[in-house]
Amino acid sequence: MKRSRVGVHCFLAAVTLLWLFPVLYALYTSLRPYSDTAEHGYVSIAHTLTFENYRTAWTQADLPHYYLNSLIVTVPAILLTLTFASGVAFTVSRFSWKFNLPLLMLFTAGNLLPQQVIITPLYRLFLEIPLPEFMSDSESLYDSYWGIIGIHVAFQLGFCVFVLSNYMKTIPMELNEAAMVDGANVWRQFWQIVMPLCRPPLAALATLLFTWIYNDFFWAQVLMQTGDKRPITSALAGLQGQFFTDNNLIAAASLVAALPTLAVYFALQRHFIGGLTLGATKG
Repeated sequence: MKRSRVGVHCFLAAVTLLWLFPVLYALYTSLRPYSDTAEHGYVSIAHTLTFENYRTAWTQADLPHYYLNSLIVTVPAILLTLTFASGVAFTVSRFSWKFNLPLLMLFTAGNLLPQQVIITPLYRLFLEIPLPEFMSDSESLYDSYWGIIGIHVAFQLGFCVFVLSNYMKTIPMELNEAAMVDGANVWRQFWQIVMPLCRPPLAALATLLFTWIYNDFFWAQVLMQTGDKRPITSALAGLQGQFFTDNNLIAAASLVAALPTLAVYFALQRHFIGGLTLGATKG
């Protein structure tokens, strides 16, 4: 191996260890009982390692219940976002019309708006929009799963439209023209020709969306009043006391809460990496 390559590999190894250090330290802390860290400090060699913090976190924080709450919000939000984004991206990338570019700019500009800026008008809006009683106990978007799903779809839609439209532009237009000659309408071109070719970017976006929406804490904390409806990130916040916080317990609960994200990444790893390298090579 050349000397320059050795330097590159050493640099990458150092960055990898630096990146993984917080996770490894959280794992190390989660295996230590609180009495051990209270006596010897967090920056010390553990005298006892046990899985008691994981058992306590699983029962005390009621993690299975909050797992379900997170999935109720995350899965529909991902499906709706990718469905709507695919339709908009197909329209702006496969057809030439008057409002093609302005529509793409409108969706892309939505990513430039900080979430905290619109929280007050959005809160008032959620209180005013009614929902049937079977969809929400509060009879409004506030304190309902539909409201949290809707806000995630709205904020993630612009980024997904941008990514998918750029990828769809690389698909040869001759495929659509051949399909039109064979009598395929626009709907069939979309579902049976373009969408199967978009599997890599869809997998990459699904992985990113799952991470962003599943780990969200802000919107559920502001737009949801009932504690039992909140996602798993709120359950972790509930482990902190007013005068005492067991950081070992929180570290264990955080690692358990991160398992679905890792599972989704490893399940879609091949497509995710393929989606990240789109356009890197030609041919």
